[in-house]
Amino acid sequence: MIGMRIAGGLLAVATLTAATACSTSNQPAHATRPAAAVASPAATVSTRPTETLKPLLQQALPNVKGKTFTSAVVDFPPNASALPHRHGQAFVYAYVLEGTVRSQLEGKPVTTYHQGENWVEQPGAHHLLTENTSRTKRAKLLVVFVSNTGDKLKVDDPKS
Repeated sequence: MIGMRIAGGLLAVATLTAATACSTSNQPAHATRPAAAVASPAATVSTRPTETLKPLLQQALPNVKGKTFTSAVVDFPPNASALPHRHGQAFVYAYVLEGTVRSQLEGKPVTTYHQGENWVEQPGAHHLLTENTSRTKRAKLLVVFVSNTGDKLKVDDPKS
């Protein structure tokens, strides 16, 4: 377990270095989704910001046939939240680069993660809650996926 933590930490540092070097933004259209609109009884519309995903590196793993490594920075503007979602059969590692994020996986308690903290999601996990806890500051995650080659990395599940 300690070796895994050290390897994960080294991977995070290496990917963070790549993220810093690749910090210009020209996000592909598929990397964002519009904020959900919620109609009130008075027919006014309010929106809550949502996250954006900026891919950094995607590469087939040379020693694991059929698996792909992908790293990305997920940016949560102030007060942003993600829809409930899954990452298919991907193993997911998330590291808080900036800010504070509240997260909940199905069957687990709601947990708050601060800058420098991290978590993992097992293949098939249902992510019920992911949100920036601040109304004034951004939150950013470094997310690493080990997925089946060709699988979608995130599938929203708005009916959860």
